[in-house]
Amino acid sequence: MDRRDFLLKSATLLAGSLCGLTGFSKAFASEGTFYPPRIALIIDDIGYSLSRARQFLDLRVPMTFSILPWLSHSRDLATEIHDKGYEIMLHQPMEPYRPDLDPGPGALYVGDEAEKISRIIDENILAVPFASGVNNHMGSKFTESRKEIGEALSVIGKNNLFFVDSVTSNRSKAYKTAKFLHMSAASRNIFLDNVPKESAILLQLRKLMRHARKYGRAIGIGHPHPETARAIAQLSQGLEDSEISLVHVSRLLTP
Repeated sequence: MDRRDFLLKSATLLAGSLCGLTGFSKAFASEGTFYPPRIALIIDDIGYSLSRARQFLDLRVPMTFSILPWLSHSRDLATEIHDKGYEIMLHQPMEPYRPDLDPGPGALYVGDEAEKISRIIDENILAVPFASGVNNHMGSKFTESRKEIGEALSVIGKNNLFFVDSVTSNRSKAYKTAKFLHMSAASRNIFLDNVPKESAILLQLRKLMRHARKYGRAIGIGHPHPETARAIAQLSQGLEDSEISLVHVSRLLTP
């Protein structure tokens, strides 16, 4: 969608001038048109709290919200976020290396049979309505397992969803496997808030901007912390006179 479509769909938002993103409409131009540098922001771990998700909706800039399945607010937030014109992904829980970390309900584990993987993913997709893509929640162990991640991606592809590798392991095979399966996919460039302090997050956002200027695109993943919302608000203001555009992550996929 272009800037006008986004704002029309977001009926509760203010006028487009408040967004202040000069490159916004260019970023949504048709195929074959020159694109300025573009940044996609993904907010993970949505579903625990209504208020923490809404602080990002109130920023009125394009973002992609990745929703965990089977949490108390997962379905309601999926509907609200969709109705306000934002992009949604399923935040698919996957097994980490640390046994003390619980990936949560609807998780996939190394050793799961293909039938079980297919059933769990199909159920999770139904639990997060309006999802157009998937990225992994945790999954340092699962994404390194070629067999299981291949089976999971096959199911995701059959549901016509794209995949974003959160890169929770530097040995992840998820993105390369998705491309082998001819899926639309991307991989995360920078985590924004491993240090949940506003000053540290702003430094990460500046790194994301440098990456976008160098490579033409950049994907950052953050979490629903108030500090992250405040830092993104500063970023959007700083882009008012910038050539960089904020877009949904589906605009930065490799086919």
